[in-house]
Amino acid sequence: MRRPSTIQSDPGEHRSGWRTIRKVAPYLWPEDEPWVKRRVLWAMAMLILAKLIAVYTPILYKGAVDGLAGEGVPPLALGAIGLTVAYGVARMMTVGFQQLRDALFAPVGQRALRALALETFQHIHQLSMRYHVTRRTGGLSRIIERGVKGVEFLLRFLLFSIGPLILELLLVSIILLWLFDVWYLVVVAVTIALYIWFTFAVTEWRVKLRREMNDQDTEANQRAIDSLLNFETVKYFNAEMREAERYDVSMKGYATAALKTAYSLAFLNFGQSMLITCGLIGVMVLAAMGVQNGSLTVGDFVMVNAYMIQITVPLNFLGTVYREIRQSLVDMGQMFDLLEQPGEVTDMPCAPNLKVNGGEVTLENVHFGYDADREILKGVSLTVPAGKTVAIVGATGSGKSTIGRLLFRFYDVTGGALKIDGQDVRDVSQSSLHASIGVVPQDTVLFNDTIRYNIAYGREGATQEDVESAAKAAQIHDFIVSLPEGYDTKVGERGLKLSGGEKQRVGIARTLLKNPPILLLDEATSALDTDTEKDIKDALARAGEGRTVLTIAHRLSTIAESDRIVVLEKGEILEQGTHDDLLQREGRYARLWSRQQSEENVA
Repeated sequence: MRRPSTIQSDPGEHRSGWRTIRKVAPYLWPEDEPWVKRRVLWAMAMLILAKLIAVYTPILYKGAVDGLAGEGVPPLALGAIGLTVAYGVARMMTVGFQQLRDALFAPVGQRALRALALETFQHIHQLSMRYHVTRRTGGLSRIIERGVKGVEFLLRFLLFSIGPLILELLLVSIILLWLFDVWYLVVVAVTIALYIWFTFAVTEWRVKLRREMNDQDTEANQRAIDSLLNFETVKYFNAEMREAERYDVSMKGYATAALKTAYSLAFLNFGQSMLITCGLIGVMVLAAMGVQNGSLTVGDFVMVNAYMIQITVPLNFLGTVYREIRQSLVDMGQMFDLLEQPGEVTDMPCAPNLKVNGGEVTLENVHFGYDADREILKGVSLTVPAGKTVAIVGATGSGKSTIGRLLFRFYDVTGGALKIDGQDVRDVSQSSLHASIGVVPQDTVLFNDTIRYNIAYGREGATQEDVESAAKAAQIHDFIVSLPEGYDTKVGERGLKLSGGEKQRVGIARTLLKNPPILLLDEATSALDTDTEKDIKDALARAGEGRTVLTIAHRLSTIAESDRIVVLEKGEILEQGTHDDLLQREGRYARLWSRQQSEENVA
């Protein structure tokens, strides 16, 4: 079967704002949800109505002024009072249609935010172990937070700021050209062109400063989270001040970048205000000259002023909107880079589910290395018969735990094959593979929730009776019911409120509830004291009944009763056999056994 290949995206495209806009557009116009399209169309209709009324409003204002001054012919023949009321009603209608537009669009934006957040969350869980080993949790959370927040903003302002601004400028330009002369249009057009050029040029410069500020913010947040996750280590080494100094260095970098951003914003705002004011003065001078020579009325002067103020507000807003859109594109660009991060381990197209008949695990000349220039496993061939227990022992770095990671398909072998009941794990769906294997790791990590939740996590929809049965099999039920809150006891972040042995038994109960045909014990007792180890060993023995068990062990006393013991040395099988056979050979295993027995006797 042909394996899927990994396709790398062009790094230049990753930073493209157009790339981000293209990716956001489907959330605004989804093919399978017509209600979203309807809301977008209605919102656009409200927007156009609001703009048409807004553009006509200064004409009513002019009529009211001319009526009061006794000049010109007021429109609609309503009289000055009537036109004043109409002016107020028009302003209210403009605001009303704008608010109705926002209300119609709000569910569209929230849907997009939710969909993108869910897609990002799911994608992160689909990324390979290699990515998660090298990632920075704090930095990753900030990238997602900033990116998701930018979705609704980008959708809203691309539709309801840039487009409406262009429409309003076009309508005002037509009115100025129609009611006055071309010079008004020239002044307005030159002002707008210079304003847009200045805004875009300065904002592009500020985007670079924003990126620098984001990087410093991510670094500071990462250091803070990393320090808090290692709270005990910080205390052990009396390093509170050292951590505070490291954090302060990051915050100093952030403060410097933030100041550059603030200074550049002041420059941008002043430049925009100067350009707009110059344009306003130019148009008002033309209107004032027209009033003086009698070609224009006072109402015309007021109307020109109203139109200039009317386009000044959205133009000033354009600077903010464009800046925020560019910043959102930067933030979202990082998130889309994350979404485009390829999954190293992927299912083949239409991959079938794993069918476990007995649970035989076979390694056929397996080669693997985390790095291309450093091979960990060098042609390992091994068979774990269905329903049997095989233990893998060896020195640190020999490749024991690597075999477990390959079995669960956190990584793919670089040579050879790993099979379950004759099926290559690369040819079956990862979901079915993971459902067939239960893992009890060396350090069981628990969710910051109740004991019930953590045990029930082993199988979706598990009842309280199921949870208690698993807890009894793992020999932890009596301990749980002795607690004041019983199964509702909170275990704390990463399970820190429980001892090592208690956490381990909760982990065993969780795996028993999953009820997998294959069990992987990855040094499940190496960090426990001798008494606790005996209790856990009994629980693990019960967990392994009727299952294929692959035990990765450092402490040999825990695996002496295994059906077969495999000794790994520098990525190769050095010897294998039963405990008694290996002792009689007086080889590597016998020396390890003798050394550990001596250490335990001395202890």
